Formats: sequence, C-alpha cells, structure tokens
Amino acid sequence: MPPPAKASLAFIREKLNLLLLRLTPTERQRLLLLTILSGGLCGLAAVCFHVGIGKAEDLLINRALAAPFPTWIYLAILTPAVGGLLVGLALYYWVPGAVGSGVPQVKVAYALHAGHVPFRDAVGKFVLGIVQIGSGGSLGREGPTVQICAGISSFLARAFSLSRQSQRRMASVGVAAGIAAAFNAPIAAVTFTLEEIIGDLDQTMLSGVIVAAAIAAAVERGILGQHPVFEIQRQFSSGHASSLVWFAVLGVLSATAAVTFTDALLGLRSRFKNFTSVPKWVHPALGGALTGGLAVVALLSLKQNGITGGGYKTLSQALAGSLSVKVMLALCLLKLAATVCSYSSGGVGGIFAPSLFIGGMLGGAVGYVDVTVLHHSSDSIGAFALVGMGAVFAGIIRAPMTSVLIIFEMTGSYGLILPLMIANMSAYGLARHWRSVPVYEALLLQDGVTLPHGRPVTPDPSAPELPGEVPP
Repeated sequence: MPPPAKASLAFIREKLNLLLLRLTPTERQRLLLLTILSGGLCGLAAVCFHVGIGKAEDLLINRALAAPFPTWIYLAILTPAVGGLLVGLALYYWVPGAVGSGVPQVKVAYALHAGHVPFRDAVGKFVLGIVQIGSGGSLGREGPTVQICAGISSFLARAFSLSRQSQRRMASVGVAAGIAAAFNAPIAAVTFTLEEIIGDLDQTMLSGVIVAAAIAAAVERGILGQHPVFEIQRQFSSGHASSLVWFAVLGVLSATAAVTFTDALLGLRSRFKNFTSVPKWVHPALGGALTGGLAVVALLSLKQNGITGGGYKTLSQALAGSLSVKVMLALCLLKLAATVCSYSSGGVGGIFAPSLFIGGMLGGAVGYVDVTVLHHSSDSIGAFALVGMGAVFAGIIRAPMTSVLIIFEMTGSYGLILPLMIANMSAYGLARHWRSVPVYEALLLQDGVTLPHGRPVTPDPSAPELPGEVPP
C-alpha cells in the first residue's frame, strides 16, 4: 500500500482534477486557467527568491565585508567558499539538476522532454540560488528564476493532466513569467521566450506567454513597487551625431568582451570537469574562494564592491557617471573573472546580471573617451554605460530583440534607440560571426547534449515518464 502522505496527495489531486474538469471541460480552457494561475504563482516565487537573496546577502556576504579590518578580508574569502561548499554538497547528493543558470536546462526540457522541468530541480534552484548568491557568488538571480518558474508551470501542467503539447506550452509560460518578474520587464520577457526557448510563433503559445508575463509582472510590481530596476536620474538622448562612431566602437568592444567571457567560461568549466584531484562537490567552494579574493582586490584597490552578487548597486553608479574610467575598466575585468570562477566551478546562478554589469562598465569607459575626445557633456558617460549593458548582453546571450527591450524596461529610458540598435546589432553580429554557437548551447555541448534545430522533438506517448515528478 502507498504511504498515507502519498495516498492523501493522490486523493487531493484527484479531487482538484475533477473540479478543474467541471470548470473547464476543454483542454484549451484548462490551459488558459493554468496559464493565469501559473503567472500569479511564478510572480510570487520570483518575489520570494528576490527577497530571499537580499536577506541572505545582508546576513552573509554584506556582514562579512562590514567586519573590522583585517577580519573582513578573511571573511570575504571564507564566506563564498563555505557557501559554495554547501551548494556543492547539495548538488552532488540531492539535486544535481539545479546546477548553473537554469536556462540550458529549460531549453533541453522544452526541446527534448515536452517541457518537463522537474519540480525538485526548481525547489533546489530556489534554495541553492539563495545560498550561492547570498554568500557572495558573482552570479545573478534572473537565470535561476527562469528554471524555478518553468518548474512551477510544468508541475501544474502535469498535475492537471494536460497533453504533452500543452505541457510544452506551459514550460514557455513559466519562462516568460520568470523573466518578467525578475527584470520587471514583461515585453522583454515575451521576446526572450520567443528568441531563446520557442523559436517560432505558435499563436496559442504566444498568447499564453503574453498573459503569464503580464500577470507575473503585475504581481511583482504589486509587492515590490512599480519602479524600474535602475532608477535613472536623467533621461538620456541620442545626443550628438558624432557620438554614433563611438557607439559603433562600443559595439565592437562589446562583441570582444562577450567572446572573451564565453571562451573563458567554457575553458575554465572544461578544466574543472577534468579536475579530479578533489571531489566534484568541492569545486564550487574553490570558485567561491576565488570570487571572494577578487572582491577583496576590488575593495582594497578601488574602494568599490559589485564583484559579489549581481552588482546592480555599483552598476547604478556607472549609470549616474559617478565612477572614474580606471575604476570602471578594473571592475569590468574583475567581474568577468569572478563570474567565470563562480559559474565554471559548478555554482548555482545566472549570467544575465553579470553580463549587464560588464557591459555597463565597458560602456561607461568608452563614454569617458567620447567626453575627452569630442568634449561632450559628462552626461553621455551614463548613456554609454546604458548602451554597453545591452550590447554585451546581446553578444553573450544572443537575444538581439530582448537586449534592446530589456534596457528600455529596466531603466525606463527610451531616448537611446538609435545608439542601442547600432551597438547591439554590431555586438550581436560580430559575436555570432566569431563564435557561431551561443553560450547556452555551447554549455550543453560540453555536457554531451545536442539540441535539435527547428521544431522541438515530439516525444513518444508510450515512453515512460521522466523521474522526479508525480506522473499525471
């Protein structure tokens, strides 16, 4: 006989299914209802994840950095190392599917497994993402939010016995809801889901993606407030036509930075895969210690943080033009190295926020050149930083439409459309020319997974269910 807890769960699930069938007799109606429910739940999960990381940072890495000298130096290295060790143990013994950013896992689920994202992996990503980023890992919350929300929507689809095609649609719904809530950017969430996950325009899928993104963003704004991620003190404009040359140069430099980041990430990750002198679960601790050491270098030499976590507070200073060119160039290099160490060693966290940080610092440095050479207003430093964010994002993530829209929605600044288009398309085109395989697909290839091009694989209905989830 099944355990009492499982029997009770099955009974509750059966009653909910009967109720849902009465309310929504057709699958299309059930899909709409679950899309709305998923958008709300994903918005709540994203808010909890965001708040949880903030609380963990205050408790762990921020407290370590605020300790008296020289104690803070040791704590700044030890805290992310211990956090990485805990994450490594949990990944090895509990939930290996929660490693990395989460976007590659969702791409595989959508393309090969009818959108099945194990709920256990989503829970693991939630818990371990808070530990990893909160203890000082140089990673972002946005990628993990994608896997968390895709796991929620996938669980709902399976729990309420949707068809495999509808289960795949629900996975894309979770992706859109996660991006919308993480970035407070529902329009960019739709384009990202189309560019990175779906790859075509399925009308039913598109409508669900739009509904879920809108609901998740509304939930996030209702709880955390209606404000962009970055508060821009002034509205930037395209400025002088002569600056367009430097925006084009920024596009080329952004492509170079994107390729350097991707090559370093894949190269160090390959080395960690072949590094067998210590157990695999120790690797994230090594990456954490290296990240902590780079954070110490930044604080001692530059008097700036931003190496740990997403670095949005420090990035806001670049957008305000309050950092020197020396500081921005140094932070750009240190953040790139820290993110490569945190991610490649097997940590839990995303590369969205670090790519924006790297781009912002690089763009601000180019802005100083524009001000020095052409004697333009210092306001253009922030404009270049803003454009740099989108350009490096486009070069690394390879989502050109999203890279433009996400900057508009994250900052509420719409006056830089032409420079953004020039820099982003230059960065995207050159990065794609130099490295034809996008970063997420390259990471999967390292793991021996090849995604099909074109339409997703249609699973055999008679195939057994994947483990890690309650079967429908």
